[in-house]
Amino acid sequence: MPPNSDPDHFKIRLPQEGDTDFDQDEEWFEFEVNGKRHKSRIHEYENLYRVQGLYEALLYEKLKCCSPTKVVDLLATVLPDWPISVNDLRVLDLGAGNGIAGEIIWNLGAEKVVGLDLIPEAKTATERDRPGAYADYFVADLTKLTDDDANALREHDLNCLLTVATLGFGDIPPLVFANAFNLISETGWLAMTIKEDFLDQQDRSGFSRLIRSLIAHHIVEPQAHHRYCHRVSITGERLFYIALIGRKTQHIPHELVEEAEQGASAAFETSADAAMSTLIGNAAMSTLIGEVVSV
Repeated sequence: MPPNSDPDHFKIRLPQEGDTDFDQDEEWFEFEVNGKRHKSRIHEYENLYRVQGLYEALLYEKLKCCSPTKVVDLLATVLPDWPISVNDLRVLDLGAGNGIAGEIIWNLGAEKVVGLDLIPEAKTATERDRPGAYADYFVADLTKLTDDDANALREHDLNCLLTVATLGFGDIPPLVFANAFNLISETGWLAMTIKEDFLDQQDRSGFSRLIRSLIAHHIVEPQAHHRYCHRVSITGERLFYIALIGRKTQHIPHELVEEAEQGASAAFETSADAAMSTLIGNAAMSTLIGEVVSV
């Protein structure tokens, strides 16, 4: 952790009871820097990254986030069953933020980690707080990738996509996820976490449809998944996510992305729902018995 990552250092204040009727992506907090009070939504990440230690103080110390460790540890338990080790991984960290997850997998022994985020403050914070953890870091929109960036990303010969707690809120749309997924090798690995609500059969958002589609079409073959408490909300509610490790079998066809964004047929929804129902059911059971579910 960088210096000054103690919540008391920033005099962090969360909303009081009666002022908390909003969704997770609307959560806000107040903090103090150089004697001045500031207010920000938690998901306005650029505000947090600008102040060294603030992101860690709020999310990891105050709200007890554990997702990066959870998903990297889960990946490490799966790989010994395959002819690949952590040392062979060339990781694309999608929505890398200020580098917490990337640093964890790099410290575990990954061959290289490449970061990608939409906001420049994320790269600046990573270079400030975690120098050396990333072989490269791109600030780019994967829906409008320049030829130079596309070629530079391909030169890294990536074989693992890591994305932690960034999926489902609109931070990473279906097309962005698909383009990142297609940057890694066709026999690569997916290590991701996602809020369990976004995998519910009642969720008909584009991203939820895309994930269900990938599993139903065996483009992603789940190898292990685990339901866990990602962090607590500003009201103290436990927010449950699912960590998923999967093997990639092929690139995502563009028509699947279009189907996810525009809406799928009833027949497809039924098939996708069945695949996801099994996944979520097993993940929920894993929480009850304290085990990781291997598929």
